[in-house]
Amino acid sequence: MDSLLGVLNTSLWGTPSWLWLSFLLVVVVLMVLDLGVLHRDQHVIEMRESLLLYAGYFSVGVAFGGWIWFELGATKAMEFYTGFLVEQSLSMDNVFVMALILGFFAIPRQFQHRVLFWGILGVIVLRAIMIGVGTALVQNVEWVLYIFGAFLLFSGIKMLFSDEQENPDFDQSRLLRFLRRHVRMTNDMHNGQFLVRLPSGKNGKMLLHATPLLMALMLIELADIVFAVDSVPAVLAISQDPFIVYSSNIFAILGLRSLYFALAALMSRFIYLKYALAVVLMFIGGKIFLHSYIHIPAILSLGVTLGVLASGVLLSLLKTRPHQDP
Repeated sequence: MDSLLGVLNTSLWGTPSWLWLSFLLVVVVLMVLDLGVLHRDQHVIEMRESLLLYAGYFSVGVAFGGWIWFELGATKAMEFYTGFLVEQSLSMDNVFVMALILGFFAIPRQFQHRVLFWGILGVIVLRAIMIGVGTALVQNVEWVLYIFGAFLLFSGIKMLFSDEQENPDFDQSRLLRFLRRHVRMTNDMHNGQFLVRLPSGKNGKMLLHATPLLMALMLIELADIVFAVDSVPAVLAISQDPFIVYSSNIFAILGLRSLYFALAALMSRFIYLKYALAVVLMFIGGKIFLHSYIHIPAILSLGVTLGVLASGVLLSLLKTRPHQDP
């Protein structure tokens, strides 16, 4: 018993192992509840259900931040909440890309949750690798943080002055072209399966074929890697604690995937969100270069981030609200 307690109290990347295990347990329980109970049958998720799911995930994330406050202190909790908000906001564009991918492969709405859910497993692994490498670099090579800061400043300025991006042409995706050349594929959905055995060749031998759901899943994972290039440095600029960075990332992504079905239809209304995100990125990047001269408390960073993002969303909704004819 003493040896078990000793293992649980050992530090893993600066955080007690029992905290890591508790976080992973919460994530596993949420995913089992999501797929194994709430969505055991494949059905179309309407806006009300999507909003309720998001409210549940968001509440768990907020409660987890409160637990961090209790166990690790107010500063760590403020860093968690700031990273949580920044990751959710930066991932908004990812929702738009996911909608384009699912539309490109004509994935029926009742199967879309299955693709997004299993995509989370890839995100959990990929983000762990990227955050692990990023925090190791920052903690061992001090000037790497300034590179992140410059990258965030550049990304913010570019986002602020860039024109609206055109829809990506997935037919030109190198990954998709490679898969089409080397993987046996079927155009049928096969009741939401990712892989099916079908007769192939002259002898009719049963061979594995990928369905459009698997193709969509792989492109969504690739899109997440691309978007993580922005979001991971942004959260690392807020905190260099791997536990804070990773947990805030995962809770934000879990909530955003559940919000997808309500958000995809509303993305066109968030016309000012891009500019709000640009300001947040420039603020975080600038804070890195000024930290030797000006100390910005974690609570102030959270307040600025929340205020700027809320303003962008509110102004967007007011600007694009439907006008009734007199």
